Amino acid sequence: MPEQSNDYRVVVFGAAGVGKSSLVLRFVRGTFRETYIPTIEDTYRQVISCDKSICTLQITDTTGSHQFPAMQRLSISKGHAFILVYSVTSRQSMEDLQPIFEQICQIKGDIQKIPIMLVGNKSDETQRELAASEGQALASKWKCSFMETSAKMNYNVQELFQELLNLEERRTVSLQVDRKKSKQQKKKDKLQGKCSVM
Repeated sequence: MPEQSNDYRVVVFGAAGVGKSSLVLRFVRGTFRETYIPTIEDTYRQVISCDKSICTLQITDTTGSHQFPAMQRLSISKGHAFILVYSVTSRQSMEDLQPIFEQICQIKGDIQKIPIMLVGNKSDETQRELAASEGQALASKWKCSFMETSAKMNYNVQELFQELLNLEERRTVSLQVDRKKSKQQKKKDKLQGKCSVM
């Protein structure tokens, strides 16, 4: 589908209250809200330029609860890149990411080609339960990138999405190679088709 080449689908996962919506809203709108409003699922679009062409960054902000497993599976199957958010103030929020990560592996197969960012949000908070080194260790185990952010202080928010797009560009290059292969395969199929007609 041609729309996929200009459409980067980024899916944001994490437990309730870790700041997924805050990160997305800070990035897309430059705003931060103090009150917590639970999300079912929101999609935001941000037009970005990549390699002298215009792309749409489509960010899906998912629910923090596990009430909608079908929606979660659909988001994973459609997603090109993933942001897995935990709060540095909650060890449980990091542990909650394990089944989501496993589901991404199960649905996507080889995750080495898929941009995944592990994000420790609320890095401005003083009541930490998790050191940055623990996030880094988990990211190394999962073979993904890691960053600490603060949506409240607007720390590393822009950088997070920029880093994800840098990872995304490497994936896009390999997708273009796949597309050429499929064109060659189509030519072969057409030739075989013509041969059988003769």
